[in-house]
Amino acid sequence: MPESLNIAFYTDTFLPAVDGVVTSIINFREELRRRGHTVYLFASGDSRTKAMTKGDRDVFVVRGTKFKKYPQYNLALFPFISPLKTRNLEIDITHAHTPFTMGAYSIIYSRLNRIPAVGSFHTLFTNKSVIKEYTTRNRMVTKVIQKYSWPYAKFFYGKCDSVIAPSDSIRDLLMKKGISNVSMVPNSVDTKRFNPKVSGAKIRSRVMRNERNKLVLYAGRLSKEKKLDVLIKAARTLKNSDIEFIIGGTGPAESYYRNLVARYRLQSKVRFVGFIDPELLPGFYAAADVFCIPSTFETQGIVSLEAMATGKPVVGADYLALGEIIRNGRNGEKFRPGDSRACAAKISKVINNMSSYKDMLETARSYSIERTTDQLLDVYKETIEKHGESL
Repeated sequence: MPESLNIAFYTDTFLPAVDGVVTSIINFREELRRRGHTVYLFASGDSRTKAMTKGDRDVFVVRGTKFKKYPQYNLALFPFISPLKTRNLEIDITHAHTPFTMGAYSIIYSRLNRIPAVGSFHTLFTNKSVIKEYTTRNRMVTKVIQKYSWPYAKFFYGKCDSVIAPSDSIRDLLMKKGISNVSMVPNSVDTKRFNPKVSGAKIRSRVMRNERNKLVLYAGRLSKEKKLDVLIKAARTLKNSDIEFIIGGTGPAESYYRNLVARYRLQSKVRFVGFIDPELLPGFYAAADVFCIPSTFETQGIVSLEAMATGKPVVGADYLALGEIIRNGRNGEKFRPGDSRACAAKISKVINNMSSYKDMLETARSYSIERTTDQLLDVYKETIEKHGESL
């Protein structure tokens, strides 16, 4: 493998969207470039994407059309433009971070130019409830998409020389579904940006009704698969306690969750703060006493690691990647998925035994940018070597 690689990232989601996929792309790209590699980024986007990446000559934005229900993702209208722009770049390896139009063209480009292709499985786009919520109201079309989502995933990732899963549970799931050549490379957490020295005093004074209370934070997309109804019902169970809840983020289910809070008359207990500016996010973690993530959709759960990096224990559903990250009594507590009373009990347990939880920083550091990039480069090296042998 060359000492300095020319790598092409392809993605159907990028700035201004802020989610786990975008965070992963940015973190890996910055660290790879710091080590002397060149990383070209081909992203489906719009005028805002172009404005936010202006001045970065290694970023190519292909105009796309948004999903109305899931605006983080764009479908490139003319993705074939991207291979034309790579003619003189001497790419060594392509890396598809999404399996849609941009990802498909990363595979096409790699095959046309006889270079290896890597694909990451970041999101459970095969989840039936997610397909039902985000695609179309037409039941027949929805059923067809649900039926063929895993066969498509198997087809797409089968065209990749190597496949990356961000957690052991997702790697096992992919292998169970017949997808081979899967390596586990977790997405990273920026332990310099998220650290226990960050002050949350100003944010705490701004968002809380009584600063002497304890604060439980959720930050992320407000959508049905995130199971925030579990957290809201847990707040209902803890209605008479000195615990406040902050929900940060926006999404397609925001009205649904706001109405649920109103129905339970929890407006004085649960507060929505809207989209959290990325610059303020470390301060929000620092302001909280506990981070709670009831989702059963996480392929890794970067937000839980960011909270731990800030020194906060995490209460989360014992499912997929969260079940791997959270260790009861050490860096947080796990509860049975969908069980709001169990969620409430675990929140109370953590808050009443804060000094017992001491392994948050150790957990977060094991997912540092430096460590995960080492693992990613190992996959690149192995993939390039095997591809060379097969030519």
